[in-house]
Amino acid sequence: MFNVILHFLDWIYYKKCYFCKKTSSKGSICDKCYEEIKENLYNRRRLINNIEIFSIATYKDKIQKLIRGIKYHNQKEFAFYTAQILYEFWLKTSYSDIDFEIIPMPSHKKRLKQRRFNHTELIAEEFSKLTGYSINTELVLRIKDTKPQYKLTKPERLKNLKGAFEVKKENYSGKNLLLLDDICTTGVTLQEMIKALNRAGIDKLCGLVISTPE
Repeated sequence: MFNVILHFLDWIYYKKCYFCKKTSSKGSICDKCYEEIKENLYNRRRLINNIEIFSIATYKDKIQKLIRGIKYHNQKEFAFYTAQILYEFWLKTSYSDIDFEIIPMPSHKKRLKQRRFNHTELIAEEFSKLTGYSINTELVLRIKDTKPQYKLTKPERLKNLKGAFEVKKENYSGKNLLLLDDICTTGVTLQEMIKALNRAGIDKLCGLVISTPE
């Protein structure tokens, strides 16, 4: 009888995995799906304006669903799992012993009002807990309400993002900066952000993104 009661309580309180839809005691992602995500990671590096950018996954399958879940479907607890995955990767890089300040990709105030939160900031907060890095959301501001990038060509993206960022140099701590974002497609968004920082005389930069297209 006791086991029946426990099973009933599990059925009530356990969530279904967002990915495979099976019951999960861990929350919105089960152990199996979480391990599958970690198994499909890689280390891809690219230079954007001579700044090294690390990407850990291809934007498809469960990674795509993970990002879209937190970004569009209010799955805020995914920020913890995403940060954990990023942290395990970050420990393997040569940068992990450097003290960084995290700069999450900023959202325009209009977009922030629509979504009510910046998903990259949520990830940054969890990543900060793991690394001990501080977060700075006052240094780089998004002052232009840009169109969604995914339907635009690279020249259109460049035009769309020109002048999108403003750097408040007075809010710079002097630390190395870790630029954090979810997707790096053509690299134009990070490129414009880096340009804005460089114009302000800030060049101690590195980038970490969750995913990039194949």
